[in-house]
Amino acid sequence: MQIYLLRHAIAEDPKPGVPDADRPLTSEGARKLRDILKRARGGGLDPAKILASPFRRAMETANLAAKALDFHQPIITTKTLVPSSVAQETWDEIRLYKGEPSLLLVGHEPAMGQLTGYLLAVPELQVDFKKGAMVRVDVPSLGPRPRGVLKWMLAPKLAG
Repeated sequence: MQIYLLRHAIAEDPKPGVPDADRPLTSEGARKLRDILKRARGGGLDPAKILASPFRRAMETANLAAKALDFHQPIITTKTLVPSSVAQETWDEIRLYKGEPSLLLVGHEPAMGQLTGYLLAVPELQVDFKKGAMVRVDVPSLGPRPRGVLKWMLAPKLAG
């Protein structure tokens, strides 16, 4: 299975009285994300399913991805992609989609960086995901513990 991990794009800074989960993307974040998605699509990004954190900035990122990729299915929201998520729980959810060739997961730091290390069977690895960054990890088997291979990483500064 091809697993694409995408950190949400640049969001508005926290404001008093606005819950963290309700922060929207900025126009700059949306623009940079479109550049990343264009590059990723050229690299073969064609997810069978899109899963996203229920936080507003992640859902907006997932919706922009769906539009850029001509993806017309519902986006699946999951709490296993919130900022405090645990990699093993996210992996357990990924395994529910064992018949799918590829998934796009949209979430947050530090969870995306930790999940990358977990998928590569190097849980101590900490990948620094910038906002709007994306990685592709290929996992040949969906057993209890993943042993994936990092295929590529796109950083927003390199895509534009």
